[in-house]
Amino acid sequence: MTPEEQQKIKINLQEIAEILYKNTPVDNLQSFESVELSVREHLIETVAPEIKRFFFNSAAGKGSGRKRTIKSCVGEITLSSKQAQRLGVKKGSRLSPNLEKCCLLLVGNESFANAERDLKMLTGIYVPHSTQHRLLERYKLPEPETTEKVEALSIDGGNVRLRTPLGEESVWRNYKAVKLHGQVAAAFFQNNADLVAWVNSQIQSEVITCLGDGHDGVWNLFNQIGTTEQRREVLDWYHLRENLHKVGGSLKRLRRVESQLWQGSTVEAIAEFIGVRAKESKNFQNYLRKHQSRIPDYHNYQNQGIDIGSGAVESLIKQIGARIKIVGAQWNEKNVPQILRLRCAYLNNEIKMGRYA
Repeated sequence: MTPEEQQKIKINLQEIAEILYKNTPVDNLQSFESVELSVREHLIETVAPEIKRFFFNSAAGKGSGRKRTIKSCVGEITLSSKQAQRLGVKKGSRLSPNLEKCCLLLVGNESFANAERDLKMLTGIYVPHSTQHRLLERYKLPEPETTEKVEALSIDGGNVRLRTPLGEESVWRNYKAVKLHGQVAAAFFQNNADLVAWVNSQIQSEVITCLGDGHDGVWNLFNQIGTTEQRREVLDWYHLRENLHKVGGSLKRLRRVESQLWQGSTVEAIAEFIGVRAKESKNFQNYLRKHQSRIPDYHNYQNQGIDIGSGAVESLIKQIGARIKIVGAQWNEKNVPQILRLRCAYLNNEIKMGRYA
């Protein structure tokens, strides 16, 4: 843009601003907020229509076919079917690609009703919550992808409340979430095969540290990831320590056993409880025997920079729960995979310009 063009725009905009100011109610000029909202309203309803009409008609060329009005972040835009096709607008869509992303960004973090309210507040554009719900149902969300080799991952399970007929008790069902440490996350509803396939489709390091608690279901999934030689299975240190202190009894003994386990000395740790008849003691001994091969020298691992905790996936489960467990939330079973995928896309910071087509 030349200096002459910039000056011409400035002069014309000054004239436009004076006209708009003169036609703004006095009550809308009494505070910063009221002035701000008045400017936005003028931009969307008066200034933007002429600018966007010129831009879109120039970019899309001559139109033919049935006309369609599309809501966008700069207001409503009318395009012919031919123009919409040239600009890559999806068939039948009434929302622009960027406005769709704005809706998904909000819906990925809060209820549909709140997304309707907040979108209007943030952009001045009204999109009903029912429209946003249908958008999510039909939107093709791509699977997250890693940008680097996967060196560590953790898996854990969460619960989601399913919709039941009025008067019937709530039904909760399990889903599995996986966090590729330092990278992206994903969640799968009642579909362990897809979880395994997704992890195995990523770029994997020669050695993958697999971290989990003591749940058999988690380790059964790990057994299907990579190869036996490739996997380094590690029992989460913090779960191990928590289970130790559930045993109770002598604090001196608990401190001694914790030090032994920190060094990976499971045989010595088990020996500390020989002769202790309490049920908690026997359960903990069995727990150590079962996971003995997954209890390394944690101190040495930590010094080498090898992950020893599955806190990343536990945090992920809580963050997913913050969306799917909002007060009163019940989900149609067929919609659960989509809301899990959307929530993970939100947490992965993937809902942005150029990420979704």
